[in-house]
Amino acid sequence: MATGVIGTNNQTVTTAATFIPELWSDEVIASYQKNLVLANLVTRINHKGKKGDTINIPTPVRGSATSKGENALVKIQGDTHGNTALSIDKHYEYSVLIEDMAEVQALSSLRRFYTEDAGYALSTQVDLDLFNTAAKLNGGNGTAGNSGWNKAQVFTNAGVLSDWDRSGTGNAISLATGGDAAIRGMIEKLDLADVPQDGRAIVLTPRQYTDMLGIQRYTEQAFIGDGNAIKTGKVGQIYGVDVYVTNALGTTQCATGSVVHDIGLVLHKDAMALVEQLGVRSQSSYMQEYLGDLYTADTIYGVGEMRDASGFAFVTDR
Repeated sequence: MATGVIGTNNQTVTTAATFIPELWSDEVIASYQKNLVLANLVTRINHKGKKGDTINIPTPVRGSATSKGENALVKIQGDTHGNTALSIDKHYEYSVLIEDMAEVQALSSLRRFYTEDAGYALSTQVDLDLFNTAAKLNGGNGTAGNSGWNKAQVFTNAGVLSDWDRSGTGNAISLATGGDAAIRGMIEKLDLADVPQDGRAIVLTPRQYTDMLGIQRYTEQAFIGDGNAIKTGKVGQIYGVDVYVTNALGTTQCATGSVVHDIGLVLHKDAMALVEQLGVRSQSSYMQEYLGDLYTADTIYGVGEMRDASGFAFVTDR
């Protein structure tokens, strides 16, 4: 016959308080925002609380000035503007089941770990989806991975850009070899496409950033700055363009598979969009069959290309 025992480690409202979803949610959102890089460099559209699985974004074309003659009528701008449809089709979650014993004995450390990890995991997925979408920029076929990036750019040590050719061992060189001319060539490509100066960013892999630091001028104060304007992932500014570093960028391979190349991005914020329909939320429920709390953080969103010429990927040799 079982008898009741009064203990000191019983589950109580006090010990379980930090598992209340609202408290977890604040910490998860903070971690999520802290780890986003690409999502902060594109157009973010708030669609929270609204219905529908697709939103339509008008994409107007530029008009032109016309000469006005005496006694002549003005010319009405009659351009046909485009439309970009973005599907909200991504739902990602992070779940963990915390059994009662672990909850009672190691509550604070578990909360800190899982909220940080949940925010990191969800932000990494959002940035990864944006990175893969960048394969559509510059007329790309939208295929990422080892068989894609057909319109990613490579450069010579004179800064001349061309499409990535993966045949053989590929035609990419490193930023250390391309030097300052490579950076100027990439900025020039945006200039020639009439992309606004404000809102541009260069996003590098850690290896590409290391190569950049091998260029003398990129260790100067003019590049690094005083740190007052540092944002998530931002490491400096050159020629008026902010430079960021992230592990969210991927790699590609040459046709022989013998050489792996890093992929960086040059972006204006209008190049891509992130539509957030459900921000990061936290939910928790007690599961008696497991004698533990099931905690889940999730988010619903969509990503897509908006202005094709407002950004491009570039491939570098390691």
